Amino acid sequence: MAKKKAAKKVAKKIVKKAAAKKKTARKPNAAFMRPVTISATLAPVVGDKPIPRTEVTKRLWSYIKKNGLQDQKNKRMIKADDKLKAVFGGKATVNMFEMTKLVSKHLK
Repeated sequence: MAKKKAAKKVAKKIVKKAAAKKKTARKPNAAFMRPVTISATLAPVVGDKPIPRTEVTKRLWSYIKKNGLQDQKNKRMIKADDKLKAVFGGKATVNMFEMTKLVSKHLK
């Protein structure tokens, strides 16, 4: 009788492990993956073809890092060059949270 109980416990553990493995990876939100139209002001920085919002953010950060526009002491601050100054509404420096707000105005 003890062997049957032990066998049932092992079977339950195997079923639980199999159920846990069946879970798939998290799917991206469709709203984020929908291509957006980029304004003429933002186009020199990230390109002019419609791309998803996530890709806009990736390209923007790669542009910032490639051109060394991140403040060395406070990495949350971005120093705008001529192209980004137009996107940021004329501001010379913005923090990274404000940056996303300002960039969203250039996406449709």
